[in-house]
Amino acid sequence: MKKFFAFLLILVILMSACIFPAFAYDYIEFSEETVNYYKNLGLQGTKLNVYNWGEYISDEDIDVIKEFEHLTGCTVNYTTFESNENMYSKLSGGGVSYDIVVPSDYTVEKLMSEGALQKIDFNNIPNYEKFFDSERYGYLLEDTVNGEKIKDYAVIYNIGTTVLIYNTKYVKEKPDSWSVLWDEQYKGKVLMFNNPRDSFAIAQFMLGQDLNTTSTADWDAAAELLKEQREKVQPSYVMDEVFVKMESGDYYFATYYAGDYEVMVENNPDLDYVFPKEGVNSFYDAFCVPTSAQNKKGAEAFINFMMEPEIALANAEYIYYATPNKAVMENDEYSLAESKAVYPDEGDIAHSQVFHNLPNDTLQYMNTLWMKVKGGNESEWVYNAFFICLALVAAVIVITVVRKQKMKKYYDV
Repeated sequence: MKKFFAFLLILVILMSACIFPAFAYDYIEFSEETVNYYKNLGLQGTKLNVYNWGEYISDEDIDVIKEFEHLTGCTVNYTTFESNENMYSKLSGGGVSYDIVVPSDYTVEKLMSEGALQKIDFNNIPNYEKFFDSERYGYLLEDTVNGEKIKDYAVIYNIGTTVLIYNTKYVKEKPDSWSVLWDEQYKGKVLMFNNPRDSFAIAQFMLGQDLNTTSTADWDAAAELLKEQREKVQPSYVMDEVFVKMESGDYYFATYYAGDYEVMVENNPDLDYVFPKEGVNSFYDAFCVPTSAQNKKGAEAFINFMMEPEIALANAEYIYYATPNKAVMENDEYSLAESKAVYPDEGDIAHSQVFHNLPNDTLQYMNTLWMKVKGGNESEWVYNAFFICLALVAAVIVITVVRKQKMKKYYDV
């Protein structure tokens, strides 16, 4: 009997040896020149802390992190955030040191203005000159902050715009305006950005404002419009949850990013999109190296690796955002080159605006208004406060009665 079980054990081990390699990850066969380049960087045994958006790097057919670790011998600690505001709060709070962060345009400017980013050594990013489409996207980084050019501190990863997504199963007539989000017939079926800049931008477009206004009157007007929407339509404020909610078909409208529409429609063909006539926000997300980075050499190697044609293509296909990588755009296998959501015609986004960093007092004012928008109007506060107080009084009465009964029993004894 013992021999039989020993035989079974050996058989299981042999079968495992045959089966599990079939599920092993197949690494890309890079050129010998590329392999030697990363091998000779001397990053073996080092660690790299990367802080990126959720669902913002390929980990399916090509696992980008595994590929980088395999080539360099560097271990990547990869964590994610869901908004610029969350990322900024974590970074500025200290306690955690990141080697790479991926903020959007206005947050790049904010971090630069506070001295939180360091210059990138482009000698360590040879792929930038080879593959970055400077003619098409270089102008985005020509602005300066405190006299320093943004292009010295940031490498664009992706480009995109906001968009209005809707479910054709319930919305029969194609909308052309953000105003549909205030239509009471869609009460409870609207998903709005759960971050202030993007949500306020929609109200600002409706009011014909500059997205970078510093006028408190402008921000007050935008806040009132958002409060009106909340009272009439009661939208849900979401970020990455939007995928599940729109793909399930439970909601009629969502405000999100154009590239993400292409992901959602694959799972729910009833979805469609429109660039509202009032305008949309155009943006870029970029690789940056914080001043607190502990592995700058590894960070620059990672940025260079993300621009390798094979890796850039995998990311572009996975993320569905516009890529600034020329090698990807010239690749016949790239499936999104003709997507009008990812690469819209100029006429579709003729009234687009970009976010810039706002003065601190304006940001604080906006954040205060945002809390009020999400918290409801004054009547709701009074209503809720009344019932909270009523509940507290009732609780005190109950506790008092119970204590008296206990004391009575005690003295009766």
